[in-house]
Amino acid sequence: MMLALWLLLQALTLLGVVNYLRHLPADRQEEAPAGAVMILSVRDDWDGGAELIARLKAQSAGFRLLLATSGACAAAESLGARERDWVEIVRAGIATDEGQKVHKIRAALRALRPDDRYLLFIDADIEPPARLVGRLLFPLARGKADIVTGYRLLLPAPGWMSTLVGAVELQLATMPRAASSTMPWGGAMAMTRAVADQLDLDAVLAGRLSDDMAIGLAGWRAKLRLRPVRDLLIANPLDGTVPSLWAFGVRQYRHVLTNSPGMWLAATVGVMLQSAAWVWALGWGGWPAIAIGYGAAWGRAALRSRILDKVLEPQQACCARRSLLWDMAAPFVPLWAHLMVQVQAALSHRIRWGGWDYWVKRGRVLRMERVGA
Repeated sequence: MMLALWLLLQALTLLGVVNYLRHLPADRQEEAPAGAVMILSVRDDWDGGAELIARLKAQSAGFRLLLATSGACAAAESLGARERDWVEIVRAGIATDEGQKVHKIRAALRALRPDDRYLLFIDADIEPPARLVGRLLFPLARGKADIVTGYRLLLPAPGWMSTLVGAVELQLATMPRAASSTMPWGGAMAMTRAVADQLDLDAVLAGRLSDDMAIGLAGWRAKLRLRPVRDLLIANPLDGTVPSLWAFGVRQYRHVLTNSPGMWLAATVGVMLQSAAWVWALGWGGWPAIAIGYGAAWGRAALRSRILDKVLEPQQACCARRSLLWDMAAPFVPLWAHLMVQVQAALSHRIRWGGWDYWVKRGRVLRMERVGA
């Protein structure tokens, strides 16, 4: 009986990746409507993002860039002076009761012009493909969605911890995505100006720490059409020390927990069941259970490798494949690490992010202190 349930579980996880691969769009249609504006929030120590800016200039669809800063980013000021024709600097100052990123985005929203019809949001640490803007705008311009989103795909540096975090994130990135359960990712997200006005986006973000969680939950409540663009798995380089990488994982789930405890619970229960099933397979299932588990893991790795080839540039795909080694050698380790991160996230409501400590409840910032102050 247990072996049959184990076989069913592994078959379902394998079919989930098959589903993602099968639903990758082949045509990848783009739109380039007038009135697109991109909001990019950067920290004071931002180095100017030479590669990011080059990739934004190479986009197949045009847009205006709103670069949101606290007012103390020298690289942003320099970029704005050089690129006056398409870059505008928004100086938000320092937040006192909300996330610094949210504070900058709200300042950018107040700087919109009457003819800005489409709002795009990206993160400063991504490596976007040339189709990013056009693909995000396509469902909006065709009236097929109200909010559209890509998703992060980590490119781990060499090292066991970086590739382990990448393995966990790759599992999440290649899960089947239904429009009714999509949560947007602030690293590559877009909506129409009309939807932003309908939501009263400035009010939705006020006092919040997480921009994408706040927008996603508001979209769900308003019964908006949230649509994932499945081929937009956006390369996001990952490096750091073991403690910093572990803290990154805990922070992601603390964002989830402090905004939606139900979502955190559903995700944790799912990972807990899979983790416990692997404990049974390794301890009591015998060689048949281990063979089934590894067979399914190698199958998922092969499918994910094909997905990487379809959505990433060759060099990016090569980096991302480092994470697949965990699927092939010890597929239970990313699950157990994932569960430990989820549990640790529940032990505190304090989130350290971008040089600040935030205490958060129900998505709202209760208190914030600069780290080391």
